[in-house]
Amino acid sequence: MIINTGCRTDIPAFYSKWLMNRIREGFVLVRNPYNPLSVTKYSLSPDVVDCLAFCTKNPEPMLKYLDEIDKYKQYWFVTITPYGKDIEPNVPDKRQVIESFKKLSNHIGVNAIGWRYDPIFIDNNFNVEKHIECFEKMAKELKGYTHNCTISFLDLYEKVKRNSPELKPPTKNEQIEIAKAFSKIGKENDIVIHSCCEKTYLAEYGLDISGCMSKEIVEEAIGYSLNPPKVQNLRESCNCLMGNDIGAYNTCGHLCKYCYADYNKELVLENMRKHNEDSPLLIGKVSKEDKITEARQKRWKVVNEQISFL
Repeated sequence: MIINTGCRTDIPAFYSKWLMNRIREGFVLVRNPYNPLSVTKYSLSPDVVDCLAFCTKNPEPMLKYLDEIDKYKQYWFVTITPYGKDIEPNVPDKRQVIESFKKLSNHIGVNAIGWRYDPIFIDNNFNVEKHIECFEKMAKELKGYTHNCTISFLDLYEKVKRNSPELKPPTKNEQIEIAKAFSKIGKENDIVIHSCCEKTYLAEYGLDISGCMSKEIVEEAIGYSLNPPKVQNLRESCNCLMGNDIGAYNTCGHLCKYCYADYNKELVLENMRKHNEDSPLLIGKVSKEDKITEARQKRWKVVNEQISFL
C-alpha cells in the first residue's frame, strides 16, 4: 500500500519531527475529516508500506532524516513555482527550495522525485509569457535531477474565489499555448510534462495525461511492480495511486492564496497550536468518544510465482 503525507497538508515542511516520531513508533492515527469521531490506525511498517509518498513546498526539514527513512521506498513531489510572498507568504526562497530538491534527488534517485509547477493562474504579475519564461529557467536548473514535472491550472473552489478573487485560470487558448511551450521546454531538459486532472485535449499539444503519480511512475520509483486494489478516485479524471493520506486539512502553514486544503488563516493557526509532536494524531489528542479502527493493510508488491516441476 501507499502511505501519502501530502494531499491535505505539508508534513515535511511543518511536521517532520512528528512524522519521524510516528515512524519510530510504527503507527499513526488519522482522524476522518468528514466524521471526526472516526479514527483510523495505520501501521507504518515497511512490511506493509510499498511506498511512502510526499508532496511539499519545502523538503529541507526532512533532509536530516533521509538516512533513517531509507528503509522505505519513496516518491516525492516538490512544488516550485515563481510566485512571491504575496501569493505564497510562508514558502522559503525558491533558490533554497531548488537546492533542497537537488540534495533530495541525489539521495533518493532521479526517478523517485517529481517537480510540480502548479497551480498556474493569470493575474497582474503573471501572464502566459511570464509563466513560460519562469518555467524555462527552473527547468534548466532541475535538468538531471528529475524526469517528471506536473502542471495544473487553477481550480476555482469556493474558498479560492473567496480568498483570492483576483486569481484567474488561463483560458483554453492560454492553456494550449502553455502546454505547447512547456512540452518543448521539457523535451529540451529531459523532463516529461504531466497534466493533473486537466482536459484530455491537452495531449494533442504534448502533455502526458496518464497521471502525475500513476502506477507506472510509482513502479519506476520503487523498482518493482504493483497490483493495487481498484478504488474510486475522488476526481473522475484522476488516474493516480494516491494511497491513504495521514495529514489533516486546515493545518498547512504556507497559507498560499490558492490553497484548496485551508479554509482560512485563523483556523489554520488554531489547529497548528493544537499540534503535539508526541501525539499519534497530527492535531490534538485521542478522546474517549473516538472510535479507533485498524486499517486493513497489505503489500501491493507483485511476487513472481515460482513453478515447481517436481
